[in-house]
Amino acid sequence: MERRDTLPEQGEVHVWFVELAAGAASVEACFHCLSADERERASRFCFEHLRTYFTLSKGILRVLLGRYLSMAPARIGFAAGPRGKPRLTDPETQLEFNLAHSGNFAAYAFAVGCQVGVDIEEVRPVPDQEGIVRRFFSPEECAEWLGLDPSRREDAFFRCWTGKEAYIKAVGDGLSMPLDSFRVSLRPGVPPSLIYAAGDPAAASRWSLRSLAPAEGYMGSLAFPEPTRTVRVLPRMTAEALLELVSGPDQFPPAATQASPRQK
Repeated sequence: MERRDTLPEQGEVHVWFVELAAGAASVEACFHCLSADERERASRFCFEHLRTYFTLSKGILRVLLGRYLSMAPARIGFAAGPRGKPRLTDPETQLEFNLAHSGNFAAYAFAVGCQVGVDIEEVRPVPDQEGIVRRFFSPEECAEWLGLDPSRREDAFFRCWTGKEAYIKAVGDGLSMPLDSFRVSLRPGVPPSLIYAAGDPAAASRWSLRSLAPAEGYMGSLAFPEPTRTVRVLPRMTAEALLELVSGPDQFPPAATQASPRQK
């Protein structure tokens, strides 16, 4: 299949949710897709389940990139961008990507010529949640969160946290951007959005945030700087099923399970 047939269209963002579950043969196949440095990092995990999650999440990223770009996964080269965000160096391409994982799931986002950031979190009790909100959320976010009924705070916390992480990852600033220097919507039932970003008056109108639902018990967010793009969410599958899809004759990417239309 030629490269132009597999890359996301210019007006799309592709999102994949993959359950990090696979047999030994599939884990081994992913391991062989990794670079020497990634293999060494995998070997440093003391617990086998963490080593397996790392191997599968990184291997699947390479497998998906290889299918999009019609090349062997192990040949794909990465480098850190000016702000530390990973980018493709071999081959040279306009394909942008981002990866997040939490619990048993990984999320992958791909777009052509458009920065993307994705974050997912397993919804779980967080010790001293209020302390985290007061320390890391913007003053407006903190006030809004404290004003919610306690029964709604946990969802609002993860909506806000994943939105912030997705935006930072899309921009590529990593830990250099204070989490309280920008504000996102967090109230349940309100469409996700970037409300403001310090030093960038046009950010709110330029950036788009979308809520993601990887699986029951998980929340996520996607960020990109072109509000008119369509978000195409592909069918959720296990790592083993995805490896079979990529190596087989079936349509790639498969039909979307959800398409979030371009915003007007």
